[in-house]
Amino acid sequence: MSHNIACFRCGASLAALSLPISRRDQCPACSADLHACKMCVHFDANVPRQCREDGAEDVSDKERPNYCEWFKPSGSAFDADRKSEADAAKDALATLFGDDDAG
Repeated sequence: MSHNIACFRCGASLAALSLPISRRDQCPACSADLHACKMCVHFDANVPRQCREDGAEDVSDKERPNYCEWFKPSGSAFDADRKSEADAAKDALATLFGDDDAG
């Protein structure tokens, strides 16, 4: 069965991965861990513990793999606006500190 899931960090398509996502699965583009809170339908940065599932255990690092039994991958985990803001901040820091790709 096909799915329309993208990496929460970089937005790369994860259609080539079969479901369910395992604790060891990583994004083929950016190597982000995929069985993580930020990839889950229950993740919500605006609620206590950043999880809408009351029965889930608290996870401190929302981008690291975990053993949560409530994990279900979200088709809307990637936020292009958040990525654009992060990229702009990285560019500003690179300009400030004179970092360039010429190495």
